[in-house]
Formats: sequence, C-alpha cells, structure tokens
Amino acid sequence: MELKDIEKFANDNFNELVKLRRHFHMNPELSFKEVHTPAYIADYLRDLGLDVQEGVGGRGVVGKLIIDEKLPTVALRADFDALPIHDQKDVPYRSVVPGVMHACGHDAHTSVIMTAARILSENKDSLNGNVVFIFQHAEEVDPGGAIQMIADGCLDGVDAIFGQHVSTSLDIGTIGYKKGTATGMPDDFTVKIKGRGGHASKPDGAIDPLAAAISFCSQMQYAVTRKASPMEPVVLSITMFNGGHQHNVIPDEVEVGGTIRTFNKETQDIMIKELKKCLEGLVTITGISYDLDYMKGYPPVVNDDKKTDIVIQASDEVSTVDAIQSLEPDLGGEDFSYYLQRVPGTFYYTGVRNASFRADYPHHHGMFDIDEKGLINALSVMLRSVFIFFEEEASK
Repeated sequence: MELKDIEKFANDNFNELVKLRRHFHMNPELSFKEVHTPAYIADYLRDLGLDVQEGVGGRGVVGKLIIDEKLPTVALRADFDALPIHDQKDVPYRSVVPGVMHACGHDAHTSVIMTAARILSENKDSLNGNVVFIFQHAEEVDPGGAIQMIADGCLDGVDAIFGQHVSTSLDIGTIGYKKGTATGMPDDFTVKIKGRGGHASKPDGAIDPLAAAISFCSQMQYAVTRKASPMEPVVLSITMFNGGHQHNVIPDEVEVGGTIRTFNKETQDIMIKELKKCLEGLVTITGISYDLDYMKGYPPVVNDDKKTDIVIQASDEVSTVDAIQSLEPDLGGEDFSYYLQRVPGTFYYTGVRNASFRADYPHHHGMFDIDEKGLINALSVMLRSVFIFFEEEASK
C-alpha cells in the first residue's frame, strides 16, 4: 500500500474515527470494570473477519490478522479504560455516566486502532506481514492490564509493537517522540496516621493526628529538595488529606495519600527510605502510630531507537503532519513499558491541542477534549509505521 493510499484511507475513514471515539466517550467504563467496551470492540473486530480473543488477561481483547505465520508480526496497542472524573463539557458526546469520563484520550486510542484494523483487513493483500491488535483494559490503575495480557499470551509471536497517545500538550499537526527512557515510575502511597482524639480545647489530652499529618506533608517536601539529587528529577504530590468532621473535635485518625515519581531505582529507593524515616520520626516525637501502603508503579517506558526511527520516518512522510518534535522524558506513568520489556517498539504522541475547539485542557481534567482531526494523523502515522516495519524486515 502506497503512502497516498494510506492518507486517502485515513481521510475517508474520518467519520468512522469520530463515530467510534464519541461512542466510547459517551459510554466510559472504569479500570477493571470494563464490560460493554471490550464486548463492543470484539464484535467490531469479528465483523472484520479477524481471529478474536476475549477476556485476555481478564478484560482485554486481541484481534489477529494473520497473512502467513512465517512472516514478521507487528502489534498495535490501544487502551480503553476511563477515569473517575465527572465530564464537565457541554457537548453532544458528553459522558452519560455520572462521575466517569474519558479524560485521558483512551477513547481516541481505541478508535484509531479499530479503524486501523478495518483498513488493514480490507487491504490485507498489501501486507507483507501479520498484525496483532491489542486492546488493553485498566491502564490507569495498578497493576494495570498490560502485564496480565502479556501473561495470557497477547505478545506470542510478536516481533515489534507500536503505541500512541493523544496529547493536548502538542498542537494539532504535531507528532512527538522520545528515544530511550520516555516516562517515569509512578509510585502511589496511602498512610493512615493514628492518634487519640479529644476536645479541641484540650489538645494536651489528645494525640493529634492532624498536626502530625501536616508535619509529614511538610517534611516530605524537604526530602525532595534536600535528600534526592538535584540532578535527578523527582516529583512528590500530596493528593489526598482526609480527617476530622467537627470544629471542636480532634479526630482519632487522618489519611494522607499521594504519588512519588522518579526515573531511576536509586532515587526511588531514597524517597521510600525518607518517607519511612519521616513517619518513624513522628512516632517518636508525637506518639502517633501509622499504617503505610506503598505501591510501586509501572517501570519506565524505554523506547527502541530503531522502532522510534520508523515513527519519525512515517511522520515525515505523512503530509498532514506539520511538525515532528523530540520530547523530554515525562514523569507520567504508562504500562506500555511492560510490552517493551518483551519486544522492541516505541510509544509516541499525537498532537490534538486546538484552543479554538477548547481542546487545550490538560489530561485528567473534567473539561478534557481533543480536536478530532488529530485522529487522522494518529491513524496515518500508525499505518505507515506498519508498512515501513514490514519493508525493513523484508530487506534483512
């Protein structure tokens, strides 16, 4: 299939992309609770004549387009879970599920790979290899769906993998890439700080968990600025602080939670050590006790240079791509990393920012939206990458 055909097919399928994306946007499902979404995807792929497996790793779906098992095989991955965020947009495709929305673009990712499956299955005579379409559940919540799907065999026989993420940090027409380490390790923690409640007028008769929790939050910022190397990026964000319900009552317990994000194990270990030292110090000073739940997140996404070069070449050849940008590593987490530990591949970003359409809110925001024309670039670059991969494999 020539590039002009790819661009024509991508443009001709724009309405299909939008229809699919808006269907998923209106009907979001939370991580590990996806039921209707994988069923819809499986039915769609089955209608294309693909070999379809459901319940892969729990709730994942895999579609296979096998031309010849002796030929190379490339996998394309999309995630399809949503977030516990209320959709604040006033648009016809607003989420119909209160408190749940696609605030990260997974609906777009799924629509792109489903449409790619349609185009490739309808033009399978042009393929010099096999394509596996991986639709993954639960990217947003540890332990994530990727590692479960891999354990269930979704990468069996796969030689390379490509994935993409829409981004409102990049203008429409831009493709972003990163060679090597692209994302960080997103650890989460929750600590219950336990004291002894009492009357607010007599704090000396209580063990105040609120005061201890406030001190904990402050001291952990010291760990970031004075314990971790200034040459190694680290982010600590306290995102939960729950305790107390009455003005004149010191509560028994306060819950504090947040995330620590790093790029390497050494910095990760320092932050975990300092967090525990901080809590133990509060035990000595204030008399509190605590329960700590620390959850290490996904490993970093480490992109293969050669597969990234394929995306760069594909982007350069697609006429609707205006800019190709090398990105700095991002401390966001992404369980695409698990696929890359097994097979070479790359994870890139498609610009969908357009302030004219109010498509410039950050990910995980209740007003998050995309300029859907960016889906054409996402699809075109993905399809062209497939054909470049097959061309390179054939030349070996």
